[in-house]
Amino acid sequence: MASINPIEQITAMIGELLTDTPEYFLVGLKIKPTQNVKVYLDGDQGITIETCVRLNRKLYKTIEEAGIFPAGEFSLEVSSPGIDEPLTLLRQYQKNIGRKVEVTLNEEGVVHVGKLLLAQEAGIEIEITTGKGKKAVTQTLSFPFNQIKSTVVQISF
Repeated sequence: MASINPIEQITAMIGELLTDTPEYFLVGLKIKPTQNVKVYLDGDQGITIETCVRLNRKLYKTIEEAGIFPAGEFSLEVSSPGIDEPLTLLRQYQKNIGRKVEVTLNEEGVVHVGKLLLAQEAGIEIEITTGKGKKAVTQTLSFPFNQIKSTVVQISF
């Protein structure tokens, strides 16, 4: 029998844990050589620290019982990706519609900052405004995902 990759095993476990809470979703999973498992979750309305702690406890127990790591030596971190992390999933883009984003294109040095208007399978639309007052010009730009290097939500205070 072929051995199953630990990332695939843990991803499946997370899927099981999240079946009762479909508003939460897996953004990313990394396993460092030190057997440190990092799980990044998000939610359609965000995710609380309490939810991360609760899921961490359940997942830790599940990983331990499955015996994925020899001698049970591993550490587990469950968190949200962090506000400064680029958006990676369509679902993340959709939950941030209406917010200001910085879109960096694959084209060298091309960056657009604007309000995220639309996110769908094909790509995104943002509204950018140039100039101020009566000279302000607003336009809508569309970008297919294959032209986007990264998109980061901009926090305004």
